[in-house]
Amino acid sequence: MSAEDKTRRNVLKGSMLAAGVAAAPSFILPVLAQGERLVPFTDVPDSFQVNPVQPDTTHWQDTREIAEFVTDNDDFYLVQHYGQPDIEKDTWRLRITGMVDNELEFNLSELMNRETIERQIGFECGGNSQRLFHGLIGNADWRGVSLRDILQQAGIQEGAKEIVFFGADLAKEEIRGREVEKAFARSLSVQDAMREENMLAFEMNGKPLPHYHGKPVRLLVPGWYGVANVKWLTQIHVQSTRYMGRFMGRDYVTLKKENVGGVDRWVENSVTTMNLKSSIIRVTELGGRYSIQGFVLNDGTPLRSVEVKIDDGPWLTAKMNPNNTQYSWKLFSLDWPNPAAGEHTLVSRVTDINGNVQATQEELPEKVSYWEDFGQFTRTITI
Repeated sequence: MSAEDKTRRNVLKGSMLAAGVAAAPSFILPVLAQGERLVPFTDVPDSFQVNPVQPDTTHWQDTREIAEFVTDNDDFYLVQHYGQPDIEKDTWRLRITGMVDNELEFNLSELMNRETIERQIGFECGGNSQRLFHGLIGNADWRGVSLRDILQQAGIQEGAKEIVFFGADLAKEEIRGREVEKAFARSLSVQDAMREENMLAFEMNGKPLPHYHGKPVRLLVPGWYGVANVKWLTQIHVQSTRYMGRFMGRDYVTLKKENVGGVDRWVENSVTTMNLKSSIIRVTELGGRYSIQGFVLNDGTPLRSVEVKIDDGPWLTAKMNPNNTQYSWKLFSLDWPNPAAGEHTLVSRVTDINGNVQATQEELPEKVSYWEDFGQFTRTITI
């Protein structure tokens, strides 16, 4: 976003506040009202900063500054494994190959002329963690076409087990002593790929998909960690064997200890669906009244409640943002009137309709890898 566009957006926000929108509860419009201030967390070091969006870098949000329900394209988190490929939309093609009755090929116009769908989808990186204050996150409005419809048109053959999604981003890797060129790729089981929610997106927040977010087309698998949402998509391949590329079998793999049939074992799993997670991201103050705000991400299972605990007090039920949808991030807030001066600890937890409760840090399995950090996150502030 240009400086002029950012200025225009800030002016618009100010106009909305002047028009009385500021009177709305903070959980509906988290833009700071006139006179409202952020209360600094004491657990955030002064050295914490956000990297600019540029090739071959990781970009995360400062979650304290989340001010809109939909994340601006320039603020949405960004992880790149093999850089940003240079793709001309006029020559781009998407091929459907392998164990299908009809191999297909689409150019961008042909894909965009199909029946389109729109979904609001939020997700996080599989490596999003407390170290970055959960800044590898974003929530956007996406437009594209149904993956299932395309696979049904191709006709998946009997015996097919997995569907592999290849991006145009390439890199050379040394594997078993040999240098080979590899494309970024992830796979889904046929059952997972045929979910109604999955889409091939070519628009993000009403604009053509930005180059750094996968232009011209990327895969979106709602409810899954971001690594599944392959960018710069060029080929969908149906096969009868398991795909064990780097980002399925070696990287984005959680190594943890679990009880397997009564025996404690170290097991590995590829990062797939998002775990049940909430986090407090900011505290605001206006006229002596405080508001605790945060987000929830999960696999799309409906929620029963989000609760906040202040110091050693009871769990208090937070209010949910009415804009929340099944696969968006879910924002919440809790009014905190007249807190005592001094240091305070704040922590949130979320429970889904199946009774699953966000784990405490102590309840998380013993892990070696840093993927899938979803435990309760205690924040500290001083009033």
